[in-house]
Amino acid sequence: MTTADPVGVLDRFRRAHALLDGHFRLTSGLHSSGYLQCALVLQHPREAEALGAAIADRVRSLGVQTVLSPALGGIVIGQEVGRALGVRAIFAERQDGRLALRRGFTLERGEQVLVVEDVVTTGGSTRETIDLARGAGGHVLAAAAIIDRSGGQQKIDVPFHVLAEVSLPAYDPASCPLCLAGLPIVKPGSRA
Repeated sequence: MTTADPVGVLDRFRRAHALLDGHFRLTSGLHSSGYLQCALVLQHPREAEALGAAIADRVRSLGVQTVLSPALGGIVIGQEVGRALGVRAIFAERQDGRLALRRGFTLERGEQVLVVEDVVTTGGSTRETIDLARGAGGHVLAAAAIIDRSGGQQKIDVPFHVLAEVSLPAYDPASCPLCLAGLPIVKPGSRA
């Protein structure tokens, strides 16, 4: 189910009852029999702090000036990474279906940015956040996440740092065996 996990990420998820089994519609639109509900782990400040510090330790040498995360899932972990690095942490929100910098957030031309996400499944939100940062003038040094469940298929074009890689099946809705079996679907993610 997972590769190296020196931070004990999956143990933290199990203790918080955040590693769920069932039939789920992921934010990406794919279906899965497993779901990692980061909010159940990150609701505990000590857990959020520890995971943020672990990500910060992996990227500390990069010279990050700003952490940028997609809302909603990336906000808490992005804040903790920013705190551990001693830099500001901002977030992007959906506006008319696209991520945008709002609330007065801006990036200076050439500002050194780290994009931080909670869980990466297809990499779509992370890639969209990278593109947003670049379009706003930032220089994206790397991306990071607590968990990569993409099986290495996220297609992120900057160095990508994760605390744990987890293998959970993801299915196209048209060929989902859980749908074919008639199992009810749940949409637990941040985008309804």
